[in-house]
Amino acid sequence: MANAPAAGQALAVLSLLARQTEPLPAGAISRALDLPRSSTYHLLAVLREHGFVSHLAEERRYGLGVAAFELGSAYQRQAPLQRIARPILDRLVSVTTHNAHLAVLHGRDVFYVIEERAPGRPLLVTDVGVRLPATVTASGLAMLAELPAAQVRALFPHREALVQRSGKGPATVVQLRQLLTDVRNRGYALEEGTVSEGLSSVAQAATDHGGHPTAAIALTFATAEVDEPERDRLVEALGRATAALTRRLGGSPR
Repeated sequence: MANAPAAGQALAVLSLLARQTEPLPAGAISRALDLPRSSTYHLLAVLREHGFVSHLAEERRYGLGVAAFELGSAYQRQAPLQRIARPILDRLVSVTTHNAHLAVLHGRDVFYVIEERAPGRPLLVTDVGVRLPATVTASGLAMLAELPAAQVRALFPHREALVQRSGKGPATVVQLRQLLTDVRNRGYALEEGTVSEGLSSVAQAATDHGGHPTAAIALTFATAEVDEPERDRLVEALGRATAALTRRLGGSPR
C-alpha cells in the first residue's frame, strides 16, 4: 500500500470496524489507527458514499454498511480461506491423529470455519459456525497476541468486556495482557479445560503479508493422554501447518 496510502487507510478503517461488536465514534477510530481526525472524517465520508460504512447520527458512531455485508456474503460463497486451509488441516490431522480446527477473529469472538476430526476422537463444541469468546480459547489468544496493543485495548477497554466460560478465563484486562505476553514468549497459545473439561488445545496464528492474524489453527486433545514431550511434538506439527498457511496467505513465517 506504499503507493496508495488512502486505499490502505480505508481498508484499515473497514478492518477495525469489522473487529468490533458495536459501532465506533470517529474519535475512537482516529485514535485506534493513529490517523488525523480530518483524514478519518474524509475516509468515513467516502466509505459512506459507497455504502461500506453507515453513520448512526443519533449516536455519533460509525459501523459497517450494506456493501461490506455484500462482500462478506460473497466471501462465504467463495470460501477462499477454507479452500486454502483445508488440505493443510487434513495433513495436520493425519500426522498428529488429533482433531484440528481453523478459526477467525470476529470482534471479541472467534468464529470456527473448519473442523477436521481425527478417527475415534471425541466430538468438540468448536464445530463449524460456532462462536466463542476469544479470550477463553487457544485460537483466540493466538490471534489476539498478534494484534497491536492499541487494537487489543480497543477490543477490551475494561473488565466488563471480558466473558468467562464456567468461571474460567481472564477476569481483568491485566490478566489478559499477561496471557498474551505468555503466548508471545511461548510461541503458541495453550488452553487447558477452559472450553471443555478434560480437553486441551494448542494454537498458532497464521498471518498475511501485513502481519495481521488472518486465522488460527488449533489442535485439541485429551489432556490426560498427552504428556509434555508429546505436546512438544504436536506443537512442532502445528508450527509447520501454520507456516504453510501463512505462506499461502502471502505472509512470512517465523
